[in-house]
Amino acid sequence: MHPYILHFGSVFLPTFGVLAAGGLMAALFLSLRTAATVGLSPDKLWNAGLFAILSAFALSRLLLVLTNLQTFRAYPVLLLTVPSLTVMGLLLTAIVTLIYLRLRNLPLLRTLDAWAPCATLTWAFLALGHFAEGTDPGLPTSLPWGMAIPPDNAPRLHPVPLYAAFAALLITAGLLRYLSPKRISGETFALALAASGVTQFLITFLRQPNPYPVPFGNVLDPIQWISLGMIVTAGLISLPSRKLVSHAV
Repeated sequence: MHPYILHFGSVFLPTFGVLAAGGLMAALFLSLRTAATVGLSPDKLWNAGLFAILSAFALSRLLLVLTNLQTFRAYPVLLLTVPSLTVMGLLLTAIVTLIYLRLRNLPLLRTLDAWAPCATLTWAFLALGHFAEGTDPGLPTSLPWGMAIPPDNAPRLHPVPLYAAFAALLITAGLLRYLSPKRISGETFALALAASGVTQFLITFLRQPNPYPVPFGNVLDPIQWISLGMIVTAGLISLPSRKLVSHAV
């Protein structure tokens, strides 16, 4: 495992952070192509993507500070280095991004179509980051490509992050081929949600169980519940559009 690309004295450069930043930049550049494909302004989509990324960073940091004011007063720099992306931070980011898209006259579903391959590409980079830092462990396996982790006598584990990265790249390639201005608005985004949800649901069977008690955690893993939500959302997006097309025909 290589959790740090650079370690010089008290300076640490985490591999996950570098790969996450690289994935976001790659996604932004890819959005220039996908925007043109669906008939949106590449400059507008670039700015919207940059706004969403900066909003996620700023709002998550703000929530972290507000919920840990005493710690922030004592160790401000240390607290700000803690990973802070949370469900609430993502929800607030989605709200302000929706407002931004409205103000910039960017159609929501077309924008999500253009962003779909960018999101799955970012997922691939994040998965590689988890692999580098040794997180997201899998179940023991006797397969030759199992991950060997210290100590030497420990069982080899499924390289779940590599499975996820490979699947994310395949989904990205498929979405780029599927993306077209002739598609129904939201169709590509729905396909991305369904494909990613099914992939995560299946891969989770090879992950180590979630160690924390959560509601209905004895039925399915939390990631699998989220995956089912993604699949259902994909259906809710695609079915109304399909009905409109069938009525028109």
